[in-house]
Amino acid sequence: MSKTDLKTLQEKVQLLRLQMNKIILGKEEKVDLLLTALFAGGHVLLEDVPGTGKTMLAKTLAQSIAADFKRIQFTADLLPADVTGTSVYSPKDGSFTFREGPVFTNLFLADEINRASPRTQSALLEGMSENQVTGDGQVRKLPEFFMVIATENPIEYYGTYPLPEAQLDRFALRFALGYPSVEQERLLMEKKEDLERNLSLSPVMDCNDILLIREKVRDIYIEESVMDHIHNIVLATRSLRDVVLGASPRALLTFVRCLKAFAFLCGREYVIPEDAAILAVPVLAHRLVLSGECKNSGMNTEEVIRKILETLVVPV
Repeated sequence: MSKTDLKTLQEKVQLLRLQMNKIILGKEEKVDLLLTALFAGGHVLLEDVPGTGKTMLAKTLAQSIAADFKRIQFTADLLPADVTGTSVYSPKDGSFTFREGPVFTNLFLADEINRASPRTQSALLEGMSENQVTGDGQVRKLPEFFMVIATENPIEYYGTYPLPEAQLDRFALRFALGYPSVEQERLLMEKKEDLERNLSLSPVMDCNDILLIREKVRDIYIEESVMDHIHNIVLATRSLRDVVLGASPRALLTFVRCLKAFAFLCGREYVIPEDAAILAVPVLAHRLVLSGECKNSGMNTEEVIRKILETLVVPV
């Protein structure tokens, strides 16, 4: 890739950030986390209370990219075939024709994913891991650019099914938007009508641009001492007494890929230790399982990761 092409890509990336931040007010760091997953080839779980802008964030990204976008509102009666597709019988000639489900797209929004049964949730696992769907004895490939953005409400328990650890491990990042600050919320009140009028956004990049960025992300450099630091963070999650299940090798590889994507997003050709401090919680925390004693003490996985970061020596 020539320097001119790379510069053009970086300009598109910054334009994408700017356009999304005009709609998602005061959440620049959350927009960067979503774009990190996008450029790393990962999937995102947005876990937060209702009304904080989870679906708006996903729709804003979809409208900013010239790509196919499909959305499903997950409910208790949703079936796996409603997601992946099903074979339809033709009485005319007695044949069956496979009708693709909404998962055959570029950007797939699984809204309130924890309201569907585990069986339906698992319909996404193969696509998220291997970019394919198996049905009726045939393997059907998903688009090369395929990304799942799932949302869930962590405070509702009636009619919900918790996501198992194996499924959580498929998400590259999990994060919450949180409530806006007083100033941001006041600005949102004043600009609400303008934001609604601007929801029809113009795409600033296409699928080919994203695939080119992902190729460039692979070339981002990580110095050996920084690589050791990244590895030590993951190893520490497996050695703590309060952690029943630590980060897996897949978590480590995802961590490295996201760090490279974040460095590219920041306009750098190399990863720095501060990147690991920013991404450790959203990439690793949802993959850990704590002991019952630790949970009863009020500690959560985010605090465990932050405690690890405080104890490790950061390379210079």
